[in-house]
Amino acid sequence: MTISEYELRFKAYRLKKLDEQELIHQQAWANWQVQATKQQAKKQVPVYPTFKKFFDKRKFENEILGIKNSDSKFNQDSKLINLMKKANK
Repeated sequence: MTISEYELRFKAYRLKKLDEQELIHQQAWANWQVQATKQQAKKQVPVYPTFKKFFDKRKFENEILGIKNSDSKFNQDSKLINLMKKANK
């Protein structure tokens, strides 16, 4: 291995370690966020009562895969149905 190859590999190693440190910090930030509370009446309640409210994996998967939310399609269809009902009266 030449010196330039060694330097390149060492730089890649340091960048990999930096990515690992970033992941650790992101996990710490997420931990802090999930423990957050808010005042509601006279008691403290969690900001995220369920894991799905904190991180909706299916939403992100659908976004990546280009799948549109079925709820929005249903809402559009219900509007169309209501318009058709009014037109038929």
